Amino acid sequence: MKNYDRQWTAGSPYERFFDFISPGADRFGILFEHIQKLKLNLIVLTIEGNKHFFIFPQGVNLKLSAGNKFPFHGQNPVVLTAHYDRVSGSPGANDNSAAVFQMLKTAICLSQLKNTGAWIIIFTDKEELKSGEGIQDQGSYSLAKKLKSWGLSAASIFNFDACGTGDTFIFSSTTDYLLNKNSKPGLLRAGKTVKELREKAFAAARNIRLSNVLSFPVPFSDDAGFLRGGIPVQTVTMLPAAEAVPFASLLRTRPSFADIIITGPLTSAADRRLIPETWRCLNSKSDSHLRLTPEHFNKVVRFAVELCKQY
Repeated sequence: MKNYDRQWTAGSPYERFFDFISPGADRFGILFEHIQKLKLNLIVLTIEGNKHFFIFPQGVNLKLSAGNKFPFHGQNPVVLTAHYDRVSGSPGANDNSAAVFQMLKTAICLSQLKNTGAWIIIFTDKEELKSGEGIQDQGSYSLAKKLKSWGLSAASIFNFDACGTGDTFIFSSTTDYLLNKNSKPGLLRAGKTVKELREKAFAAARNIRLSNVLSFPVPFSDDAGFLRGGIPVQTVTMLPAAEAVPFASLLRTRPSFADIIITGPLTSAADRRLIPETWRCLNSKSDSHLRLTPEHFNKVVRFAVELCKQY
């Protein structure tokens, strides 16, 4: 893959990207300072020890301590999420720094438009789990519980994860793959919600004429915690077409391989080689800026903006 220089970070809001992925970076501090400099409408909320960033349209009242209802209470806003934490020892360039900065660009674009509906961008804490931790330890689990208590259970949530490498959008079907194996009424409703969100995603892709769009099961992200917390979401990720197309074909001929992707474990080196190379590099030192394809970043931004437009 081509070794891109740092010139692409010259344009807003990517100036702090290399600070953000540097070893030992205070990612919370860098992100907080950068959002303030960008003059976005920000509030940081701590939920069970996890610090989540909430960005709202300009003019939305964020003085929650005054007894006001949470913004968009009882409405159906579009919520775009991206986790800002990373695995220790990994630069985290694709997982998930790229999506964080793409969503910052999205927030800037949305703030300049008039034809958007209600939207929120959330940078979530603690997507990555340590050994011995489970889904209920994810920050998105307790966040989902809070969103429901704040009257946002009907929000349309799209989770962006590992969107920095490749030209092909992948709309995850992991949730409905799992829900199809369970007939509980509550889970059936969750499956219907995810399918509706995916239809919205495909519609947005058509509206802006994206040509490379696929849907198949992908590794769990914050969608696991959200689902366990009672709010189904649609995860969006990216892969190079040279990896995405053969993998989609593999899943059609060997559908059981989805179980390996979702729950693991990998039982052989041969199976590991079948996983897209981009995914094999995540959560490791290989997840560096050298694997990013910034020439495609604006596609993600355009898509995210389209999801928030009001028709």
